[in-house]
Amino acid sequence: MIELKPLRVLRAVSDLKSFSLAAKELGLAPASVTRIIAQLESNLGVQLLVRTTRQVALTGAGASVLARYRPLLEGFEEVTRDVQRAFRPDSGQLRLTAPVSLGVTLLPEVIAGFRLAHPGISVDINFTDTLVDVIEETCDLAIRVSGPPSDKSTIWRKLCEVPRHAVAAPSLFDRIAKPTHPDDLSTETLMSYHPKGGAETWEFEANGIQRKIRAGTLVTSNNGDFLGAMAVAGEGICVLPDFISAQALRNGSLTVVLPTWSVRALWLTLYYPPYEQLPPVVETFADYFDAFIKRHPDLKSTL
Repeated sequence: MIELKPLRVLRAVSDLKSFSLAAKELGLAPASVTRIIAQLESNLGVQLLVRTTRQVALTGAGASVLARYRPLLEGFEEVTRDVQRAFRPDSGQLRLTAPVSLGVTLLPEVIAGFRLAHPGISVDINFTDTLVDVIEETCDLAIRVSGPPSDKSTIWRKLCEVPRHAVAAPSLFDRIAKPTHPDDLSTETLMSYHPKGGAETWEFEANGIQRKIRAGTLVTSNNGDFLGAMAVAGEGICVLPDFISAQALRNGSLTVVLPTWSVRALWLTLYYPPYEQLPPVVETFADYFDAFIKRHPDLKSTL
């Protein structure tokens, strides 16, 4: 009866064209690889490999044997991975990126619960308000609060919409007239969220009427907390997700500008590199985070 291990060894020697490299990849001693191949040849009654001065090559019989066994090996390994994904507790490291504001507000509770449920998974989080390239940055998963996805080279999963409003300090309207219509907004008082210092475009809607307003560039930032602090200081009007402005709105240091007009919501989205199949640790976290959002209906209204 032919076992799987000798066939894996044969495949490794053939693919790497080296007994020593195959031994290193499989975590075996070189002598063990030589002995396993010799036993396999004895069991099959044919010579499978031939050594040259420069490399190891399959014989004709070896090529025929491996061609017939390789699909069986790969099928067995795929079934094994599927079973492990379904039934084995996941372990390993998860590398995340997330926006600073969302990370500080929400992720401590998420990560604490996730680590309690999956203590075998370590978590490495990089906080940045820049929309990182998940492929270039070699992260496993990126959490984003942004507009609908436009990057076709990644996989994404929408968790919920993120409401936002135009806000300002009440004291600002001691100096300027409070706007009642988007057309009343002056770029001289509008602060922009932008990763590269450009002007942000705000999309307002009320009763089926839509208005697009180009915000100003006198104050721009890629960090919503900074813009919120500037708004509290009376420096102007900015559009912020509710999870950043909620506390200031509750204590009165900020007020909603144009309350009868809605601002186009953002999306809370998970982005992945273009995996053929999500790694178990990534899928485990994504499912946990999605369930966390669904278990907290207030979170979606306050985000």
